[in-house]
Amino acid sequence: MVIIGLEKPLHPEAKRQTIRAKRKDGRDPKPGQTLYLFTGLRTTSTVRLGEAECKSSEPITIDENSGIIVNFKFPSWEECTSLAKKDGFDGVHDFVIFFKKTHGLPFNGFLIKW
Repeated sequence: MVIIGLEKPLHPEAKRQTIRAKRKDGRDPKPGQTLYLFTGLRTTSTVRLGEAECKSSEPITIDENSGIIVNFKFPSWEECTSLAKKDGFDGVHDFVIFFKKTHGLPFNGFLIKW
């Protein structure tokens, strides 16, 4: 079982991806696994949004100097912008600043899609 947090309920235009740090226990999501989608984890307002099948789980690195690396490749600026917007940010700048403040850079984790 993999628990993923979301900010908004699922609907046709809903967020269909998330970026998460590598788990300490090594049980990172793999394609085909069931993802259990929640919002408000670790709060009194936790809500289960549903379940989804993991379509992909690719390594991602976010770094101020190297940029964004997905599955060991450097995406174009347009692809980085699309990635940031699909994850709920206004653009790449806000995306990188969030990870810098929240996790520190470089950030190494997984881009998980459902």
